Amino acid sequence: MTTAIIANLEKLLGGPRDGALLRYSLGNEWLKAGDPARAAACLRAAIERDAQYSAAWKLLGKALTESGDISAARAAYAEGIRVAEAKGDVQSAREMAVFARRLAKEPDEHP
Repeated sequence: MTTAIIANLEKLLGGPRDGALLRYSLGNEWLKAGDPARAAACLRAAIERDAQYSAAWKLLGKALTESGDISAARAAYAEGIRVAEAKGDVQSAREMAVFARRLAKEPDEHP
């Protein structure tokens, strides 16, 4: 099912509905499909379109963690926490803080 969803979402890229939500949704589906690197690229594109999208920052941190780029995941969570707190999105900030604490003891990269 995820493959069909990805195909449908990709058809919308570059069109009038292309925006942060579409890129976030595509990143989420790539993460479900087991491709965190592609997910991270989509989520970065979402953030380029809306830097205040705290859910995209949170999912980017997860994708980067799963792809083994712990240093970049820490940075994504740190920025996501800043964005979420500035927006008053307390729950997202708390969740990202938990994920960031878990990464604090991890080496910068996983094999």
